[in-house]
Amino acid sequence: MPLIPRRLRAALLATASATLVAATLPSPMPLGIGDSLFPTLGNPGYDVLSYDIGFTYHGNNRTPLDAVTTIDARTTEPLDRINLDFTRGTVRSVAVNGLRADFAVTGEDLVVEPLGTLPAGVPLRITVRHTSDPRGDQDSGGWLRTSDGLAMANQADAAHRVFPSNDHPSDKAYFTFRVTAPKDLTVVANGLPAGTVRHGASTTWTYRTEHPMATELAQVSIGHSTVRKRTGPHGLPVRDVVPAADAARLEPWLKKTPGQLEWMERQVGRYPFETYGLLVADTETGFELETQTLTLFERTLFTNKAYPQWYVDSLMVHELAHHWFGDSVSPQAWSDLWLSEGHASWYEARYAEEHAKKSLVNRMRDAYTQSDGWRAVGGPPARPSAPSPGQKISLFRPVVYDGSALVLYALRQEIGKSAFGRLERRWVRKHRDSTATTADFVRLASEIAGRDLTAFFDGWLYGEKTPPMPGHPDWHSTQPAGHR
Repeated sequence: MPLIPRRLRAALLATASATLVAATLPSPMPLGIGDSLFPTLGNPGYDVLSYDIGFTYHGNNRTPLDAVTTIDARTTEPLDRINLDFTRGTVRSVAVNGLRADFAVTGEDLVVEPLGTLPAGVPLRITVRHTSDPRGDQDSGGWLRTSDGLAMANQADAAHRVFPSNDHPSDKAYFTFRVTAPKDLTVVANGLPAGTVRHGASTTWTYRTEHPMATELAQVSIGHSTVRKRTGPHGLPVRDVVPAADAARLEPWLKKTPGQLEWMERQVGRYPFETYGLLVADTETGFELETQTLTLFERTLFTNKAYPQWYVDSLMVHELAHHWFGDSVSPQAWSDLWLSEGHASWYEARYAEEHAKKSLVNRMRDAYTQSDGWRAVGGPPARPSAPSPGQKISLFRPVVYDGSALVLYALRQEIGKSAFGRLERRWVRKHRDSTATTADFVRLASEIAGRDLTAFFDGWLYGEKTPPMPGHPDWHSTQPAGHR
C-alpha cells in the first residue's frame, strides 16, 4: 500500500437526478459559481448563514428519509430565481420567506421562483420539504450505508445528494440537525448535542455547530452505536461513536486521541472547534474523511492487523490535522485543495517521524523522485487537472497529498524552520472559521519571510516540472514515461 492516506474513493459522478413534483418554470438553468474543477457546484446571488435540517429515519437504510431543510441566507444581488444544488430526492414543496414558490429541476440544480424579484441585501428563508434517498450508488457519495444504519460521505461534491444546499466550500454556514429515528438507535451529528425528545417508538436528536462549516463536512450517524466520552486538552469534550459490539476492541485506538490533540496543538495552536471524536463506521469504504468535529473512519482500519500501528496512528493524525487545515480554514476553490491535503499529509509524516522513527527526509526524497510523474498525470499542486467524467476519485491524486507536502518541505527549507512554524500558526489563526486561497498563503508566507516568495511558489505550485529542492542539490525527479 502506498504511504498516502486511503482517502475518499467515493466521489464518482452521480447518475441519478432528483425526482421533482413541480410547477413548470420557463427554461430553468443550472448556474454554478464557476469553480474550475466543479463548474456546476455552488450558486451565485446569495450567502447562506445557516441550515436547519430535519431527517426522519424509518429504520431501514434502503428507504428514503423524510426531510425538511430550512436555509437562512442573505441575497447578494437581485434575484428572480434561486438555484440550489440538490439531487437524489423527491421535492414536495418549497417556500420562500413563508410563501409557497414554484420550482423545477435542471441537471443537479433545484431552481426556485419566488413571488417577485428579491432585492440585494435582504434576508432569505427557503424551506424545502423533500425526501433524502440513501439507495444511490455509494461510490457517488452522500449517504453511506453501514451494517446498522447510515453515515455521510459528502466530499467533494455530494452534500446535495443528501439535502438542498449551496454545495461549495466557499459558502460556509452554521448547521442544526434534528434527526428522528427508532428509539433503539443512536444518532450523532456535527457539533454538540442540544437535546433529545422521546415520542412513542421514536426519539428526536438535535445537534448544533458552534462554528461555520462547509457542506462537504456535514455528518450524521444513525445506528446501534456506543458513544464513548473522554476529555482532551483544556477540557475539550471528546466523543467517539463506534459500533456497540466493537467498543471494547476499539478502545486502545480511541484513547490515543487526547495525546494526538496535544501534539497537534504544540504544532499549530489550540484546536479550533467545540468538540472532537471518531465515527467508526461498519462498512467498506476505502477512505477516511475529516467531517467536522466527528471524523469518519472505516472500521477495518482498526481491526485489520495488516495495517501497522504506526500507519494507523499517522492516518488518525492526518484526519485530525484537517480540522485546522480544510475544516477551520477551508479552500476557497477546489483548486486550493493542496492547502488541505498537503498540510494534513505534512503533519501525518511529521507525527510518524517523531513517534515511529519514519524519516521525514526519506519520505520527502521519495516524493521528490516521483513528483514529475505525479505532475504529468494530475497537474501541478495548485492547478490540478479536472477529474475525468465519471471518475471524480481522480481529483484525490498523489500530487495533492505527498506531492503537496513536498511543497511545504521545500518552503521550510527555503525560509527556515522558525519562520515556517510562525507561518503555520498565523495561517490557521488569521483564517479561522473562514476560507482562504493559494494567493493568501503566498502573501502571508512572503510577509513572514520578509521577502517576495512569488517566484518560488510559482515553480513549486504551478510548474510542470519540480523545481530544485533547496538544500538537496542531489535530489532528482524520475522522468515520467513518454515525456522529454
